[in-house]
Amino acid sequence: MSGETNLAALLANMKPVMNETEYVFVSFPEGKYGDGDHLNPIGMFMEEEGMTMVISKDSAEHNNMAFESTFRCISLQVHSSLEAVGLTAAISKKLAELGISANVIAAYYHDHVFVPSPDSSRAFDALSQY
Repeated sequence: MSGETNLAALLANMKPVMNETEYVFVSFPEGKYGDGDHLNPIGMFMEEEGMTMVISKDSAEHNNMAFESTFRCISLQVHSSLEAVGLTAAISKKLAELGISANVIAAYYHDHVFVPSPDSSRAFDALSQY
């Protein structure tokens, strides 16, 4: 399955679901893949400055890790193609109009939008209106 590419269809069928877990983004300047497995990350990305991990707030606190903000994950339950054009822009625009930041991670099947925890209900309501 290659996923949907039509923006109107993606927006009409995205069925957002908000995860109850609070997440944090942490950075490991000298990190490499495999480091931090004990933190049970749901996402990792290598940058020139180091490895970024997305982990639960509970895991960060349990491991005495510093973090700046907490986020909730809103997963869009439509199988979007990795070649779809405009979905991230449409979501970001909608949330920007409300003053809500959006950190989007596109995975193979779905897009996942991390929004600040205090704004998560408003963000979910806005994305549910499509």
